[in-house]
This record gives sequence, C-alpha cells and structure tokens, in this order.
Amino acid sequence: GKEVVIANAIIAILTIGGQQLFSFFTFSCPCHVGQNLIYGLAFLGVPALILLIVGYALNNQTWRLVMGKRSHFGKVTSSNWLLKCKLVCFVLCSITGRALVAPVTWLAVTLINGSYYICAVSEYVPVYYYGAAPNVSASERSRILATFPCSQLVPPELTRARDEVILLLRYQSQVAGWLLIAVVVITVFLSYCLASCFSPLSFLHFRYWSSYVHNEQELFDEATDQHSRLYAMQNVRKFFGFFPGSENVKEIRIPSLKEWQAISGLAFLKRVDEEHYDYSLLHDWALKERASGKYLRIDEDP
Repeated sequence: GKEVVIANAIIAILTIGGQQLFSFFTFSCPCHVGQNLIYGLAFLGVPALILLIVGYALNNQTWRLVMGKRSHFGKVTSSNWLLKCKLVCFVLCSITGRALVAPVTWLAVTLINGSYYICAVSEYVPVYYYGAAPNVSASERSRILATFPCSQLVPPELTRARDEVILLLRYQSQVAGWLLIAVVVITVFLSYCLASCFSPLSFLHFRYWSSYVHNEQELFDEATDQHSRLYAMQNVRKFFGFFPGSENVKEIRIPSLKEWQAISGLAFLKRVDEEHYDYSLLHDWALKERASGKYLRIDEDP
C-alpha cells in the first residue's frame, strides 16, 4: 500500500542521511596490516545487522507472530498443518522484507561510497600490476598496501600506483553496490508479481480487502484505547471516589496507608484464573478490596 511505500522511503532516506553522518564523524581507516579488513567489514556489516534487528523489533507483526505462537500451533491437526506453515512463512517473508529496507540501504550506500571497501581490501591488491614492484618481502608489501587508504602515509614513488589501486577498488565497490540495488529491486518486483498471480482475489477485491484490514485495525486501536480508559476509570474511581474530570463532585475518598502501599511498587502481569489477568497493582486492589474507608465531603464551589 501507499503507506508502506512511504514508510519504506522515509526509512531509506533516514538511513542514507545517518550513513553519511556516521562516515563523516566516525570512520577513519587504521591503515595497518590486519586491522583494515576487520575495521572495514565492521563498519559495513555491524550497522546493517543492528538495523536488521531494529527492523524486526519495530514491526508489530513480529510480536504478533511470536506472542501468538500458541494460538497458531496449539490445536494444529494434520489437515491444517500445511496451511499454518504457509501462513507463518508468508508472515515471516513479509516481516523480513520490511526489516531489510534499512540494512540493504546501508550496504548499498556504503558500497557506492567505496570508503569502507577500499579500507577493507586494500592490502590484498596485487600492486605489481601497476608498475610498482619494490624489491621487498611479502609482509612489507602488505604493510605498504595497507597504507594506501591514507594518502599521507604512501611513499612518493608509489603515489601513482596508489591512485590507480584506489580507482580500481572504488570501481569494484560501486559496481557491487549497484548490483545489490538491482538484485533487490528485481527480487521485490518478482515477489509482488508472484504474490499477485497466486492471489485468490481479483485486483479490486484485493484493494477492498486491504482497505478493510486497515480500517479494522484503526477502529480496533480506537476501541482498545477507549475500552481500557473506561475500565481504568472504574478502578481509579473506586480508589479516589470520583472520575477524573467529573463535575459537581460531592465527596472524595481518602485512601488508607495500607491501600497506598498496595498499589505502589513494581507489578507483573498476574494470572487470576484460566481466562483473566491482573494488569496492575491498582487493578488487583480494585478486584479484591471493597471501596470502604474514609470519605470526605467537599463543597461544589471551591
């Protein structure tokens, strides 16, 4: 839908901006043998991995799938087991597709930029291809190659070779970045085509179903907010003796020290019976205790 496309576009733009700021303020190649590869790959892979995990965590479908595992598989029979597996696979693919937007954008932008790739693989380039083959050992050659990302550390006689190597590595990095973008775009397009081909709904019916699911979720969220507010209001009224925002309040209830202690502190979701839970300490108090105690009459006009 349009909202998904807009959300993905915003995520991609924020990722690009974050990558540019991240590179400008934090990236500095060590230009040392053995450290370049680790440093470059860390800047390439670790942020992408973090963005992938965040993408999974911020998707409501992830938690709906994880928290609904009992309802999905608790009463699965042999007749509908395959259908359940297909449903779970479909949801996982959908979640993964949304979660991959930010990490793929990060990898593509960093590869097109080329700095991380140049830092990571510079010491593995065969420098003798560029007319600069100093009569040195292999370890010394690796040390010299590792300094290529840092122009100030390169000997003057290797400046031309260094420039050619940097151009080659930048070319390789940018080609890899554009290939990654092309593969992702083709994969997404083919996925949508296959999903549309195997969909049991017609085009207009599918649009109606999408609109229904969206509206149902919005109405459910509104009802959830209102229902929970009304339910909480009953418990608050029992504790204080009036509704928040009530007019013409005649009296208020003075909670006792014991009651204050009962609703204070840390609380976990507590199971009351097979079908119900206590959501908070105040909820638990309201279900167990009678609203007796001291009441104080007040004037209508303060």
